[in-house]
Amino acid sequence: MSQLHALVIYVSDSHAEAVLTAIGDAGAGRLGDYSHCSFTSPGTGRFTPLPGARPYIGIVGAPEAVSETRVECIVEDDVLDAVVQGLRRAHPYEEPAFMSWPVNGHR
Repeated sequence: MSQLHALVIYVSDSHAEAVLTAIGDAGAGRLGDYSHCSFTSPGTGRFTPLPGARPYIGIVGAPEAVSETRVECIVEDDVLDAVVQGLRRAHPYEEPAFMSWPVNGHR
């Protein structure tokens, strides 16, 4: 049995479906006889692009607030790198906000 990880991603609402598809296709959210399992919730992402940034949304030096989707899913250790690569390809931000950590789970 592979170690499970929780993965949380913050993405603009406009790209949430693309990110969900990319991570699911890469192996995220596999639970028993199901694939692409996730939980999403709405929120607001806030940031200020610093000099040198090339923001997808907003301008350098100005605070920005964006309607975003929080994506949560389970990922097996052996596909975690592929899932992260998939989310980076599908995510519109220069620096996607995401985190993962090992969790206990029953398989």
